[in-house]
Amino acid sequence: MNLNELFQQQGMGIMATASKNGGVNTAIYARPHVIDEQTMVWGMTEGRTYRNITENPQASFLFKASGPGFSGVRLALELVKTEESGPMLAKIKENADSTVGPGTGAAVTHAAWFTVTEVRPLI
Repeated sequence: MNLNELFQQQGMGIMATASKNGGVNTAIYARPHVIDEQTMVWGMTEGRTYRNITENPQASFLFKASGPGFSGVRLALELVKTEESGPMLAKIKENADSTVGPGTGAAVTHAAWFTVTEVRPLI
């Protein structure tokens, strides 16, 4: 499965994380920036998802492509690093401003880089 092609489609993504104590959080998330088939980057705010990945680097991302049926993917992820500045974060902020609305990118304070550890079909 070509993840770069998949994430060009419209759809809905959900990121799941857990705190160091096992408290689970799920949140709707944008499609990732695909660096390569093993590396994905998401913009994050100061919310629960970000706090959880700083305590527990394991996460999961589910993406369901728009349209009939169940086209999509489930990714197991491991946090590699976060960035609070730099070209990737600037690109994510700019993208948020242009796709969600002006000023939206200001809330994005982190670029979270993940390694894809497993790719599974949606169903």
